[in-house]
Amino acid sequence: MKKYFSFIKIEHTLFSLPMIYSGVFLASREQPPTLLLVLVLTAAFGARVVAMTLNRIIDRAIDKRNPRTMNRELASGTMSLAQGYAVLAAGFILYLGSAYMISPFCFYLSPIPLVIFVGYPYLKRFTPLAHFGVGMGLAMGPLGGWFAVTGSLENFDVAVILPLFNLFWATGFDIIYSTMDEKFDRSANLYSFPSRFGKETALKISAALHVMAFLMLLLLLFHTTRAIVAVPFLALSGTLLFLEQKKSNDVELAFFKINIAVGFTIFFMIMFIR
Repeated sequence: MKKYFSFIKIEHTLFSLPMIYSGVFLASREQPPTLLLVLVLTAAFGARVVAMTLNRIIDRAIDKRNPRTMNRELASGTMSLAQGYAVLAAGFILYLGSAYMISPFCFYLSPIPLVIFVGYPYLKRFTPLAHFGVGMGLAMGPLGGWFAVTGSLENFDVAVILPLFNLFWATGFDIIYSTMDEKFDRSANLYSFPSRFGKETALKISAALHVMAFLMLLLLLFHTTRAIVAVPFLALSGTLLFLEQKKSNDVELAFFKINIAVGFTIFFMIMFIR
């Protein structure tokens, strides 16, 4: 079990889960049913498994050559490709089954994130815009949470603000994460902002994206009740985004710890403005 949990990086769910539930509660005028909250959790977990497993399978040859990733399960041979596909199938069934039980609307839309999950690992072979593929994948989370409650495109202008925050935020922190592979990506002719433009320029782009992310939060506050009580959480989220840039050289702190704090801060802010 330890091997499988390591393979799917279950702890990374802490990036996406608060944002998914933010979408749920932003769309809810009343307390969502417990069954719906559970189904959203299982759908999120299934989607997370699919996304990570596809990434590991598609990139296994690249991971094997990269000193930072050569110990990953498929790259090192501690897990067979057949086992990887078995994990993929389990995540796929859990995700689609949960979407089906939530509503027909969610089930019909469920292939859209799958297309993104399949496509974005290939982007770094062709374009430095690959970081936006990660952002798009995580942006599906709060949008899926919204759709789980509404089952329609109702108030889509408000619904799309939180996914846009996720797009800019996740793309920005993926650029920070990619600075660890700057030299390898350049030698392997892989496309990333650090390998193509240098670390300094890449971090400036990441900072600009995080400014855009914060502006999305301001826009969200403007479109809702503009609750004064939510302002401290807004300020805290801005501070955390600033710290993420300030501590970008410490990827363990910036990418893992600060990002988790950002997600939960946004969730608590949503609880006050819904």
